[in-house]
Amino acid sequence: MVAEKIDKVALVYVKNGRILCTRTSGKDVFYMPGGKREPGETDPQVLARELKEELSIDVVPSSLKWMGIFEAPAHGKPEGTIVRLLCYTGEFKGDIKPAGEIEEVAWLEYSDKGKMSVAGQDLFDWLKHWNLLK
Repeated sequence: MVAEKIDKVALVYVKNGRILCTRTSGKDVFYMPGGKREPGETDPQVLARELKEELSIDVVPSSLKWMGIFEAPAHGKPEGTIVRLLCYTGEFKGDIKPAGEIEEVAWLEYSDKGKMSVAGQDLFDWLKHWNLLK
């Protein structure tokens, strides 16, 4: 059986050693803000749409910088399903307000790694390695 891959475009926003994370209603772990691509969308378009829908903020497209890809087993999906996080750093305008399916927004540090999805935990390890998280 071929494993299913879920592509998700994510914003990695670190401030004062903490990273912006979101928890969807009904889920027990945090994820990186962002989401899945709709047909024909570019990565910046995905981030612009998802961040507006989820956090009521406007991404600044010219500020987006490619960071990397993190792959891991997808949380809450059938065994063998892989999530592939296409990660960008960047800036946004507006005040963060949970919207749509987002129940909680949190600024997490490395000691909170266990609250993250598996792919998020890999990202936390990478950020800690580069001394970006407290």
